[in-house]
Amino acid sequence: MAETEDRDWQRLDKWLWCARLSKTRSACAAFVERGGVRLNRQPVDKPHARLRPGDVLTLALGGAERGVVKVWRVQALAERRGPPAEARLLYEELPAG
Repeated sequence: MAETEDRDWQRLDKWLWCARLSKTRSACAAFVERGGVRLNRQPVDKPHARLRPGDVLTLALGGAERGVVKVWRVQALAERRGPPAEARLLYEELPAG
């Protein structure tokens, strides 16, 4: 029996999609599988990893030469994929480094 999301957690790929990291959920899942995400400083390559409010995500965006590192603290779980202004309420951007 598969576990379903509850009010305490959300799949990482779904949350990233709702936070508008990428246009599709499958692109968010592929980003996680490539190793572009750390969850609470631990590397994660499973799109189904459980994400909870208060968790810290480190995102390696872009390529090796022009890459950018973003650090986000999860403020809330997403109920839907809304407009960008709504998506920005899901996380707090922290200084990288």
